[in-house]
Amino acid sequence: QAPFSPGVRPLRERGGGVMATRVVLRARLLGRRQLAPPLPRAVERAAAAPSSHWCHLELGPACSVVASRGLASAASIGPPIETIRNFGISAHIDSGKTTLTERVLFYTGRIKEIHEVRGKDGVGAKMDSMELEREKGITIASAATYCSWKANGVNHHLNLIDTPGHVDFTIEVERALRVLDGAVMICCGVGGVQSQTITVDRQMKRYGVPRIVFINKLDRYGSDPFHVLGQIRKKLGLTVQPVQLPIGEEDNFVGVCDVISRKAIYFEGDHGMTRRIDEVPENLRQKVDELRAALLETLADVDDEFAEIYLESDEVPDDAVHAAIRRSTLACTFSPMLMGSAYKNKGVQDLLDAVCKYLPSPLDMKNDALNADDEDESVQLYSDINKPFVGYAFKIQDHPMAGQVTYMRIYQGKLGKGDQILNMMTQKKVATKRLVRMHSNEVKDVAAAGAGDIVAIAGVECDSGATFTDGKQRVTCSSMYVPDAVMSLSVSAGRDDQARFQKALRRFQREDPTFRVEVKQDTNETIISGMGELHLDIYCERMRREYKVESLHTGEPKVNYRETITAKASYDYLHKRQTGGRGQYGKVMGYFEPVPEEEQHDNKDGIEFVNRLTGNEIPPNYVPSIEKGFRSVTQKGLLTGNPLIHVRCVLEDGQAHEVDSSSEAFQAAAAGAFENFYNDCAPVVLEPIMQVEVTFPTEFQSQTLQTLNQREGSIQNTSAVSGDTTMVEAIVPLRRMFGYSSELRSVTQGQGEFSMEFKQYEQMPTQKQEEYIAQYRKQLYEARAG
Repeated sequence: QAPFSPGVRPLRERGGGVMATRVVLRARLLGRRQLAPPLPRAVERAAAAPSSHWCHLELGPACSVVASRGLASAASIGPPIETIRNFGISAHIDSGKTTLTERVLFYTGRIKEIHEVRGKDGVGAKMDSMELEREKGITIASAATYCSWKANGVNHHLNLIDTPGHVDFTIEVERALRVLDGAVMICCGVGGVQSQTITVDRQMKRYGVPRIVFINKLDRYGSDPFHVLGQIRKKLGLTVQPVQLPIGEEDNFVGVCDVISRKAIYFEGDHGMTRRIDEVPENLRQKVDELRAALLETLADVDDEFAEIYLESDEVPDDAVHAAIRRSTLACTFSPMLMGSAYKNKGVQDLLDAVCKYLPSPLDMKNDALNADDEDESVQLYSDINKPFVGYAFKIQDHPMAGQVTYMRIYQGKLGKGDQILNMMTQKKVATKRLVRMHSNEVKDVAAAGAGDIVAIAGVECDSGATFTDGKQRVTCSSMYVPDAVMSLSVSAGRDDQARFQKALRRFQREDPTFRVEVKQDTNETIISGMGELHLDIYCERMRREYKVESLHTGEPKVNYRETITAKASYDYLHKRQTGGRGQYGKVMGYFEPVPEEEQHDNKDGIEFVNRLTGNEIPPNYVPSIEKGFRSVTQKGLLTGNPLIHVRCVLEDGQAHEVDSSSEAFQAAAAGAFENFYNDCAPVVLEPIMQVEVTFPTEFQSQTLQTLNQREGSIQNTSAVSGDTTMVEAIVPLRRMFGYSSELRSVTQGQGEFSMEFKQYEQMPTQKQEEYIAQYRKQLYEARAG
């Protein structure tokens, strides 16, 4: 509704809206409804415009605009898609991810004051909303927020996810990178490239996520951004060039020089709010020129379009440099490196500008899904709000006010409050009663959201990893990589707490794909498995605090061992059983062999079945049953009852009976072949080996190395991180790492830190293996006797 006048200001175009196909104008004049004057030409042109353009009409007295389809306001569908930036902040522990996110929220106006991680004021960082996070000073669950930032005169909508750095919570990083379009990878100016940095790099490469590198903590003693640059190139194999140069070192770090514009930027005023641009200091001009020349040369190598400009012009314009950085960043062939100190409020605004300039909008990314009826067929998804809705639920969490909150990335179409959507995992339809944007643990209701956006649905029951559609397109988004659990713990609760205990276990399983629960059939014992000691400790603590399971009791942590074979052995086994009626008959012949080391990376499920039948001795319809028999029996090895890995089962021949053969008979034949010939394959027990990284003051080096040697550790590398800090890399069996954190703290006066991640499975030492097998056999004997 708007007043009508002959001077109609007809239209303003906006990207990302829905164009009405027919516009009817009506006027109420003198209390009677009459047709308005003929449509202005501008309106006619608007009606003919492509549907991807938004047309906003400002009209005159008592006129209403009626659209034949979907003339929704821009605000209801969300921000224009080309201004959206979905990005995450990932790094090693204590690199300053949450501190940087806090600054981003402050500078974009989302929060009014800054609070530090584990701050003295007792408030804690905004994104560490969980009580445990604020207490321990670590991020446990990735937290989502949104804000806006004006870059190049355009307001950009930023969906930001702050992820944990600890390897035990690696799934949080994995699922964030699965749905984000870009990332900021932080490296500590002192610590450089550390173990979890390498893991994060691997995850970014797995999902093809373009990234910006930010060297943080340049205010700290011993920081050296160019040493870190060398590590990034060597350890991660990335093509990286700095686009900034620090002004001053350590305590004297006051700002940065922009290598592209050749200007100095100083961060002044309260919390570094004021950016003062000045000339580059005399003593840094030569270094800035050298870095600019190296940057242009690198860009010419990775971007053909820029190479032409570089070769043809003496002075390359700044716009061409920015465009080349953006193109090569999106192609994942180059990453720009920025510098700063989040804690000292320096360099964060420049990083926000770089996110808007260089990281992709949803339109720049190609997203694929799988046909739900034929998972071999790939289906491209388009960031278009007019296409059928497709969304991916990448994370769920319990919220005290909103119930279950499901974080969703909308890949295609649009989602409004009250829409009916189909869960492709369960094939059930659900109504989106409440659509919200998350700001850490705060919720804000929104009416609708379009393709490319990240929102959350409150009150919808589903599992993490579910795909939702509007039913018009049957597709599922490809799942994310979920690593195997490496540690187990037995847990129990008293009778009064059983209901809350079971509810907590169900909830944690739905929230976290790496958290597994199993009830042992013989002992009725509940076993929880996860990514490490801290991972399981946090869940036990959450059961006590959030679910009030006061009587929770935990047993000794257990390592998840595996079995494998070391020799090739042939099998020839006949399963024959005659009962009163139809008997069972199935004969299988072939061999078992270990999978060669170079092929083990492709061998995800551990067991490889190969069908090499030539004749028709075994009808083809029985082959899947034979494979099923091998797979089920290898779930429990005969030495220690642990699953087998890296085993190839080859079927070469066999025999069937025209009456007595059946699927069950051949399944039993495969199981019998394994049980009878397993010992011929020289089976061994494998244990998880961890890559451990310990950082400590150099004065405690001998005591720290002794702790690793006592735990059967093999020292790989020792290096000085800064003047008085040393880092040791070692390989240690997981069974010897329990309680290491308290021992390390005691020998380093509380100053030592360590991180570890799973490296590989290796054969256990013979003596330890024999002890473990004897212990398993004793347990079996006692169980039978009992």
